Amino acid sequence: MDDNLVGKVVHYYDKIEVVIIRLEKPLKIGDKIKFVKDDNNSFEQTVDSMQIEHVQIDEGKKGQEVGIKVSQVAKEGTLVYLA
Repeated sequence: MDDNLVGKVVHYYDKIEVVIIRLEKPLKIGDKIKFVKDDNNSFEQTVDSMQIEHVQIDEGKKGQEVGIKVSQVAKEGTLVYLA
C-alpha cells in the first residue's frame, strides 16, 4: 500500500475540520483518498476542494502542504493514501 502513499497529515484544525497534508506525490480534485492512523481508525473520502494559503487549487504537487476539508477527525501523523 506504500506505493499509493500520497502524504501525511501535519496539522488538524478541529473547529473548521480541515487537515494540512504534506504531499509525497501529486494530488488533485476528484481523487479518492484514504486516511489511516491505525488498523481500527481509517476512513475514505473524495477530494472536493484543496487550498494552499487560502487559495483554491486544482492540484497539489510533491513537497507542498495543502489544506483539505475532512468528514472525520484526522490527527497529526495520519497517513494519506490514494484509495
